[in-house]
Amino acid sequence: MFIDEACIFVRSGKGGDGMVHFHREKYVPRGGPDGGDGGKGGDVVLEVIPTLNTLSNFRHQTRYEAKSGAAGGPNNMSGRSAEDLIIPVPPGTLVYNDATGELMGDLVSAGQRLIVCKGGRGGRGNQHYASSRNQVPRMATKGEPSEELNLRLELKLIADAGLVGVPNAGKSSLLAAVTNARPKIAPYPFTTIEPNLGVVELDDTHTMILADIPGLIEGAHMGVGLGDAFLRHIQRTRVLVHILDGLSEDPLADFSQINSEMALFDPGLARKPQIIAFNKMDLPEVQEKWAAIKKVLEKKGYEVFSISAAARQDLRPLMWRVYQLIEETPEPEIKEELPVYRVEEAPSAFEIFQDEEGYHVTGKAIERAAAMTYWEHDASVRRFHKILNVLGIEDALIKAGVEEGDTVFIGDYELEWSD
Repeated sequence: MFIDEACIFVRSGKGGDGMVHFHREKYVPRGGPDGGDGGKGGDVVLEVIPTLNTLSNFRHQTRYEAKSGAAGGPNNMSGRSAEDLIIPVPPGTLVYNDATGELMGDLVSAGQRLIVCKGGRGGRGNQHYASSRNQVPRMATKGEPSEELNLRLELKLIADAGLVGVPNAGKSSLLAAVTNARPKIAPYPFTTIEPNLGVVELDDTHTMILADIPGLIEGAHMGVGLGDAFLRHIQRTRVLVHILDGLSEDPLADFSQINSEMALFDPGLARKPQIIAFNKMDLPEVQEKWAAIKKVLEKKGYEVFSISAAARQDLRPLMWRVYQLIEETPEPEIKEELPVYRVEEAPSAFEIFQDEEGYHVTGKAIERAAAMTYWEHDASVRRFHKILNVLGIEDALIKAGVEEGDTVFIGDYELEWSD
């Protein structure tokens, strides 16, 4: 089944905890601190696999979690870092933050990667906190917390040329006639309800990818009929092959309507090169219309071919001309690559608000620091207090009116204020 939209939940791995430990060895009564560092948590990475052409893998699995780093050990042994979680996606995948609607990445090239959640860094063992003044440090840090996101994935097929036209114009018949694709074909509208791809092999060295897009009707750009769900699949094509139904009451009106729908959806579609294929020429009533249709369209500057997809008549000249036009059309400009990771606000930013329970402090840096603190060790608590001072949170709480014994919430932790 062709799936071109999916929503998934991703979570990176937590960093491993650093260790508080002192060297133990016979005849060494005062071994120094040797607590090891925790390992890094795994990143969540989307990677383009060119053999994929649908998001159907996400129908059954919608939750992806990377593994956490291992905790540090004694004798300065660092914990093992977790492997990154690689999620394969097809070329043409757009990645959105589902909560904010922000475009995080546009994955089009084979092997291209996008880090969507960074794994937490490992905590530091007490070996790092030894000094001439503190030779027995009972302080370490826990691993950095994981990150999590809800992602919305959209697929835009990447094809050299796209077949467009009204329903039942013969697009699927043409695709089946010139490729090994086997789309559903029947003599009624909306037979095709999902895009199909096929490879046209003109000879041993010349090939191109052709996309059959479900038929468009008036109002498609607003979701009428099969709607705009498939219009985006022709945005990446370099050339459009506009199939006209020779049996239509007014093929020229159909031609104008489809072009209007595409332009309303994306003005860039109106600027794409078009070749027109007047279909069903094996029928006498269609042959009678051909001369008049050709004259009008050529006067407007279009190249027009007469074909019969069902009878496989005059298809090869059309396909060669489409290939030549693809070669003549420059590739779309490559936009500046989106960053693989971004911070939307200053890491040290924080907010304070009060309710009946107490004072709540929110902010990425301070919540992360709280999660990485060993609250059972006094030295670690003192270090956390220094972080409150450095970030200006202590002064802000005092200005907000915090008093002895008040409760302060930071992340998942509930603390009691003391002067």
